[in-house]
Amino acid sequence: MDTTLTDPLVGKLLDGRYRVESRIARGGMATVYLALDIRLDRTVAVKVMHRSLAEDPAFVRRFIGEAKSVASLSHPNVVHVFDQGTDGDNVYLSMEYVPGRTLRDVLRDRGRLPAREALEVMIPVLAALGSAHQSGLVHRDVKPENVLLADDGRVKVVDFGLARAIEATNQTRTGVMIGTIGYMSPEQVTSGAADARSDVYAAGIMLFELLTGRQPYEGDTPMSVAYRHVHDTVPVPSALLPGSPPLLDTLVARATARDPANRPADATALLVAAVDAHRMLPRESGPVPSVPVGPPHTHETTVSAPPAPANHTLIQPRVELPTGPVSDQPAPVPPARRMSGARWFLLALAVVMVIAVGVTGWLFSQNTTIVVPSALVGKNITVATSEARQRGFTVEEGEAEHDEKVPKGSVLRTDPVAGTEAEPGSKLILIASAGPKRVAVPNVVGMTEPQARSRLAEDSLVAGKVRKQASDTVPRGQVMRTVPAVGNPVKEGSKVDLVISAGLLMPDVMGMPRDQADGVLRGAGFVPEFVEQTDAAQPCTVIAQDPRPKAETDKGAVVRLTLSQCASEWHWPWENNGEQPPGDGGNVVQIPNIMFKDFRAARDELRAAGVTVKLRRTLGKGRVLAQIPPGGQTVPVGTEVTIWY
Repeated sequence: MDTTLTDPLVGKLLDGRYRVESRIARGGMATVYLALDIRLDRTVAVKVMHRSLAEDPAFVRRFIGEAKSVASLSHPNVVHVFDQGTDGDNVYLSMEYVPGRTLRDVLRDRGRLPAREALEVMIPVLAALGSAHQSGLVHRDVKPENVLLADDGRVKVVDFGLARAIEATNQTRTGVMIGTIGYMSPEQVTSGAADARSDVYAAGIMLFELLTGRQPYEGDTPMSVAYRHVHDTVPVPSALLPGSPPLLDTLVARATARDPANRPADATALLVAAVDAHRMLPRESGPVPSVPVGPPHTHETTVSAPPAPANHTLIQPRVELPTGPVSDQPAPVPPARRMSGARWFLLALAVVMVIAVGVTGWLFSQNTTIVVPSALVGKNITVATSEARQRGFTVEEGEAEHDEKVPKGSVLRTDPVAGTEAEPGSKLILIASAGPKRVAVPNVVGMTEPQARSRLAEDSLVAGKVRKQASDTVPRGQVMRTVPAVGNPVKEGSKVDLVISAGLLMPDVMGMPRDQADGVLRGAGFVPEFVEQTDAAQPCTVIAQDPRPKAETDKGAVVRLTLSQCASEWHWPWENNGEQPPGDGGNVVQIPNIMFKDFRAARDELRAAGVTVKLRRTLGKGRVLAQIPPGGQTVPVGTEVTIWY
């Protein structure tokens, strides 16, 4: 029975964009489908995660983050990730479609590969891993199942970041190790930690398998294999395959060292050694054959794009080879015969490719520099230090610098800057961010305004608005407080407002009777002096004052008041002339005594009594301090009564 026909996704439109045509492969974590991107009209491979993973929120969050990181990789030997999304219960990746086979399929058919051919597969794999390592990505699950051999001879690495996303799931919290046990480095087994050197270890195991046809460790259970990875030293290929080139023994031994510090720092370093080994291997007679590929198998992997331009993968044009046991010895040369034009062309092409391999190997062997990665900036300083050392730098931490955007403890910049080529072992200085710089508002209380401005400038701050406020405790002209308050942290260059004491404000006692004016001024801390003046309408009231009302002054200041002439008894002007008081036929009212009442209540009481009210603010404390005419006087209805508060 064709399982494709029963797959519910086949024939469906995924996420409104990908029309699923058929199922390519199914594995432990995902199913891969051939699909058409109807928006861009291109064939893609869609990897749909199994529902057990898609239902885990931690996996989905990590999966999305890793997909974004992998999508930024642009390398001819990396399967490109186009898109990521969810459609109901389906969490998926859209990738380039690579028609071909996996390296596992080839090993299953052929058993093992000759030395040069094994290196010609590993070199593009290491180039892909090296590009990822330079971008700060670690594959974590390097194995033949994740290496694709396209029909056109290209080599592609797939599933970057998927293992890291799996680590976020509930499975890891139940003790399940993430990765494939036969290729898992000792540090992954013991602590779950993985970095670029873990990928190097797995690549070394894969090279061993390509050369010998088997993995170095076998056991009845996965844990027994894991135990040997931790406690045993990986044997060299010649131990299983006598006559295997010593160069490849050395390459495998370096890559699979149990101590990560003894391995190449990343895949790029191992790539240089692999290219150098390929260059030094004896030449085989005739063209170097490629790994034969056939129709796609139903194994988990997948995926690729249209043929890419020529690259340095060192994979030659496809040539069919027998699928029986392989020997590293040159095949016997058949008797010479007349060559057709097509054979001459193939021979010339083979010669050109051999020369290209040699030149490429020489170029790789000359590349002894390392590049300062841009991925260090923004990372925690401890993590960045570890990664830089893995890449071959001698790391020093410079003095931290303040920055408004980069969090404290993260790398702000490097010296030399990212992209700079350097010799292995060169010094790399990491400058960490000290976080945003903040300055405490200095204590300028009690200073004059010029003194406060000068003190603020010493701390790179600026005086902002200056506001005056009356005070009977702080001397006039001195700073009472700041906004923000003293001690608060602010950015350099911030404005700090100053509130300066205006001292005492001179009360307004104009028009007030002498006794009441005297009481108000003395109560406010002033010393009144009175001078009488004649020709005033109302006797014994203030007709002038110095300092003027609301003037800034100090406590204890002398206030000179000019009074209208005081009489022994006060009378309304009409009473002295025998006239009738103004009003409608002698309609009079008695003014209530509203002294020391709340001025609002006093105003309402006076209005209720039938007089009009004029308010005069003097100290502004809300209580009536004086009134004229005084309470108890009989006055015509509508007479104006002035009250001071």
